Amino acid sequence: MKKFFTLFLAACLLCAPALALAEAPTPTAQSGSGVLVAYFSCTGNTRPIAEAIAEGLGADLFEIVPETAYTEGDLNYGDDESRTSIEQNDPDARPAIAAESAVEDMARYDVVFLGYPIWWSDAPRIISTFLESYDFSGKTIVPFCTSGSSGIGSSATDLEPLAEGAEWLEGRRFAAGTEADEIMAWVGSLGLFA
Repeated sequence: MKKFFTLFLAACLLCAPALALAEAPTPTAQSGSGVLVAYFSCTGNTRPIAEAIAEGLGADLFEIVPETAYTEGDLNYGDDESRTSIEQNDPDARPAIAAESAVEDMARYDVVFLGYPIWWSDAPRIISTFLESYDFSGKTIVPFCTSGSSGIGSSATDLEPLAEGAEWLEGRRFAAGTEADEIMAWVGSLGLFA
């Protein structure tokens, strides 16, 4: 009997995490609370993460589009004269955003998920342009990024002064191809949604 009880208890402990995950509700945006997922995805790695968050929350999706598209040569990390090398070495660089790429009514959003790739251990300067283009007072900003190996590092904290009055939550780095359930588990862990 003692052996049976021990085996039963062990089985319960092994199954508990799986049951907890199965019963955990999918996070959804609060009723009446606007959620925007804004992202910049030059090579296409950040876009699927942003799409998974927007779809999972039923949120609005917005792509930050540069006025002048980045070419393969612009993205050459090994060339100190490439466009992105020059921009990333200049903290005051503000690449222009395409005129047709504008959030129509930023005031209606309470939560903004902000996605970008990591370039030279930082957010691309076009993210600075985006943040300086709107009033984020009273909003919650949740950064997320993609990279081959670099973490989110200080990229988000470096951006915080550009969105005065916003509350920033800790961000996360995702690898290309991260599954939607892993992404939404992170979103759920933020405690923003019921």
